[in-house]
Amino acid sequence: MPYVTTKDNVEIFYKDWGSKDAQPIVFHHGWPLSSDDWDAQMLFFVKNGYRVIAHDRRGHGRSSQVSEGHDMDHYAADAFAVVEALDLRNAVHIGHSTGGGEVARYVAKHGQPAGRVAKAVLVSAVPPLMLKTATNPEGLPLEVFDGFRQALAANRAQFFVDVPAGPFYGFNRPGATVHHGVIQNWWRQGMMGSAQAHYEGIKAFSETDQTEDLRAITVPTLVLHGEDDQIVPIADAALKSIKLLGNGTLKTYPGFSHGMLTVNAEILNADLLAFVRA
Repeated sequence: MPYVTTKDNVEIFYKDWGSKDAQPIVFHHGWPLSSDDWDAQMLFFVKNGYRVIAHDRRGHGRSSQVSEGHDMDHYAADAFAVVEALDLRNAVHIGHSTGGGEVARYVAKHGQPAGRVAKAVLVSAVPPLMLKTATNPEGLPLEVFDGFRQALAANRAQFFVDVPAGPFYGFNRPGATVHHGVIQNWWRQGMMGSAQAHYEGIKAFSETDQTEDLRAITVPTLVLHGEDDQIVPIADAALKSIKLLGNGTLKTYPGFSHGMLTVNAEILNADLLAFVRA
């Protein structure tokens, strides 16, 4: 399997499909999943003539289960290691949830300074800050994320059933069509990764203030968010992010869940393609 070794000797697994001469689209997955979560988008874009790349974050999927570096700085640096190893230029970076935070940090700290990024997309993304603080009173209380940690430490396998079966895809809503294969695939991806990486990653996605990352981004950036997102509430995320981006466009989806890229892939893919082609 293909791997890139980072400067701190972490092996990062990646997929690279399509013509090497085509414009690259790089996908950054959410917590606690893997590059497999982008199947619907990678198949769609490779069929539309793009080169598609996705990697497993450190401690997730098939990448090294290391003890250190489970924070946005390392996540972004690892993504840059993949970009440099594959010599990707004029790339579009698309991130979901925690991967949206990774994209924001990557573009601000690596992609733009190196001149390697053309556009960015933040889907159901965690920036600017999920945690409730004195300067972010609309955020979620620390107790919410402590609950995540407690549930993960007590019974990770059950927690990784409860999340996708409930709020992640909106399957807990009255009348929702429940896709059991989607739930099983979420569980499969989660259980491939490291419990430590997942535990420490909760702090990374909930407590990292990315206000300055968003302000630093100058490339065209599309912000997509479901209005019924029960994991990353839209008011705390997309509606704030768009005010910080200097070159941003916001599109919201009534009734759509946090996992809309999977359960509403046809709609999301069309909107992503229109932005990439614009």
